[in-house]
Amino acid sequence: MEETIERLRSANIQVPVPLELPTFDDFVDAQEALLIHIPDEFRDFLMKVSDVVYGHLEPATIADASLHTYLPELAATAWQAGLERHLLPICQYEGGYYVIDQEGGIQQWPDDTNGQWPSIWHWVDDVWLAD
Repeated sequence: MEETIERLRSANIQVPVPLELPTFDDFVDAQEALLIHIPDEFRDFLMKVSDVVYGHLEPATIADASLHTYLPELAATAWQAGLERHLLPICQYEGGYYVIDQEGGIQQWPDDTNGQWPSIWHWVDDVWLAD
Protein backbone atom coordinates (compact mmCIF):
# COMPACT_ATOMS: atom_id res chain seq x y z
CA MET A 1 0.00 0.00 0.00
CA GLU A 2 2.70 2.53 0.93
CA GLU A 3 4.57 1.97 -2.36
CA THR A 4 1.34 2.50 -4.29
CA ILE A 5 0.66 5.70 -2.35
CA GLU A 6 4.18 6.94 -3.17
CA ARG A 7 3.66 6.13 -6.87
CA LEU A 8 0.34 8.00 -6.87
CA ARG A 9 1.84 11.01 -5.12
CA SER A 10 4.67 11.20 -7.66
CA ALA A 11 2.19 10.88 -10.57
CA ASN A 12 -0.09 13.61 -9.20
CA ILE A 13 -0.72 16.35 -11.76
CA GLN A 14 -0.76 19.96 -10.61
CA VAL A 15 -4.11 21.55 -11.45
CA PRO A 16 -5.33 25.15 -11.05
CA VAL A 17 -7.79 24.18 -8.29
CA PRO A 18 -6.35 21.19 -6.45
CA LEU A 19 -8.50 18.66 -4.65
CA GLU A 20 -8.29 18.49 -0.87
CA LEU A 21 -7.92 15.49 1.38
CA PRO A 22 -10.98 14.94 3.57
CA THR A 23 -11.15 15.45 7.30
CA PHE A 24 -12.45 12.79 9.64
CA ASP A 25 -15.71 14.78 9.80
CA ASP A 26 -15.98 14.58 5.99
CA PHE A 27 -15.62 10.81 6.25
CA VAL A 28 -18.31 10.57 8.95
CA ASP A 29 -20.66 12.77 6.91
CA ALA A 30 -20.17 10.62 3.81
CA GLN A 31 -20.66 7.37 5.71
CA GLU A 32 -23.84 8.71 7.33
CA ALA A 33 -25.18 9.86 3.94
CA LEU A 34 -24.48 6.46 2.40
CA LEU A 35 -26.08 4.42 5.19
CA ILE A 36 -23.57 1.68 4.41
CA HIS A 37 -20.14 0.79 5.76
CA ILE A 38 -17.21 2.08 3.72
CA PRO A 39 -14.68 -0.80 3.59
CA ASP A 40 -11.48 -0.09 5.54
CA GLU A 41 -9.11 -0.04 2.55
CA PHE A 42 -11.45 2.28 0.67
CA ARG A 43 -11.55 4.56 3.72
CA ASP A 44 -7.72 4.61 3.72
CA PHE A 45 -7.73 5.40 0.00
CA LEU A 46 -10.19 8.26 0.48
CA MET A 47 -8.33 9.69 3.46
CA LYS A 48 -4.81 9.40 1.99
CA VAL A 49 -4.95 9.85 -1.80
CA SER A 50 -8.36 11.12 -2.90
CA ASP A 51 -6.72 14.45 -3.69
CA VAL A 52 -4.59 12.92 -6.46
CA VAL A 53 -5.34 13.95 -10.05
CA TYR A 54 -3.91 11.64 -12.70
CA GLY A 55 -4.98 10.43 -16.14
CA HIS A 56 -8.54 10.39 -17.34
CA LEU A 57 -10.06 8.42 -14.44
CA GLU A 58 -11.57 10.41 -11.57
CA PRO A 59 -12.00 8.25 -8.46
CA ALA A 60 -14.54 9.06 -5.77
CA THR A 61 -13.93 11.84 -3.27
CA ILE A 62 -15.54 12.88 0.01
CA ALA A 63 -13.99 16.26 0.85
CA ASP A 64 -16.26 18.46 -1.29
CA ALA A 65 -19.95 17.67 -1.75
CA SER A 66 -20.14 19.96 -4.79
CA LEU A 67 -17.83 17.78 -6.91
CA HIS A 68 -19.21 15.31 -9.45
CA THR A 69 -16.98 12.67 -7.82
CA TYR A 70 -18.58 13.07 -4.36
CA LEU A 71 -19.11 9.49 -3.18
CA PRO A 72 -22.67 9.78 -1.77
CA GLU A 73 -23.92 11.35 -5.03
CA LEU A 74 -21.92 8.93 -7.17
CA ALA A 75 -23.39 6.02 -5.18
CA ALA A 76 -26.94 7.34 -5.42
CA THR A 77 -26.62 7.62 -9.20
CA ALA A 78 -25.11 4.13 -9.50
CA TRP A 79 -27.73 2.56 -7.21
CA GLN A 80 -30.48 4.25 -9.22
CA ALA A 81 -28.94 2.72 -12.37
CA GLY A 82 -29.20 -0.75 -10.82
CA LEU A 83 -25.99 -1.27 -8.85
CA GLU A 84 -26.67 -3.55 -5.90
CA ARG A 85 -26.98 -1.58 -2.67
CA HIS A 86 -24.14 -3.46 -0.89
CA LEU A 87 -21.63 -2.22 -3.51
CA LEU A 88 -20.03 1.23 -3.63
CA PRO A 89 -18.68 2.91 -6.76
CA ILE A 90 -15.03 3.87 -6.46
CA CYS A 91 -14.81 5.42 -9.93
CA GLN A 92 -17.10 6.10 -12.86
CA TYR A 93 -15.77 5.37 -16.33
CA GLU A 94 -17.20 5.39 -19.82
CA GLY A 95 -19.80 2.66 -19.74
CA GLY A 96 -20.03 1.95 -16.03
CA TYR A 97 -18.32 1.94 -12.67
CA TYR A 98 -15.51 0.29 -10.82
CA VAL A 99 -17.12 -0.87 -7.58
CA ILE A 100 -15.99 -2.20 -4.21
CA ASP A 101 -17.76 -4.89 -2.21
CA GLN A 102 -17.91 -5.00 1.58
CA GLU A 103 -14.87 -7.32 1.71
CA GLY A 104 -12.77 -4.83 -0.29
CA GLY A 105 -12.77 -6.60 -3.67
CA ILE A 106 -13.04 -4.47 -6.81
CA GLN A 107 -14.88 -5.28 -10.03
CA GLN A 108 -16.36 -3.50 -13.01
CA TRP A 109 -20.09 -2.91 -13.24
CA PRO A 110 -22.24 -3.61 -15.14
CA ASP A 111 -19.80 -5.77 -17.08
CA ASP A 112 -17.60 -7.60 -14.59
CA THR A 113 -15.94 -9.80 -17.23
CA ASN A 114 -13.06 -7.38 -17.83
CA GLY A 115 -11.37 -7.73 -14.50
CA GLN A 116 -11.49 -8.12 -10.78
CA TRP A 117 -8.96 -6.97 -8.22
CA PRO A 118 -8.51 -8.19 -4.63
CA SER A 119 -8.13 -4.66 -3.23
CA ILE A 120 -8.35 -1.02 -4.17
CA TRP A 121 -4.55 -0.82 -4.11
CA HIS A 122 -4.32 -3.56 -6.76
CA TRP A 123 -6.88 -1.63 -8.81
CA VAL A 124 -4.80 1.56 -8.46
CA ASP A 125 -1.70 -0.26 -9.73
CA ASP A 126 -3.39 -2.18 -12.54
CA VAL A 127 -5.93 0.37 -13.76
CA TRP A 128 -5.50 3.94 -12.54
CA LEU A 129 -1.72 4.16 -12.69
CA ALA A 130 -1.70 2.19 -15.94
CA ASP A 131 -3.91 4.89 -17.48
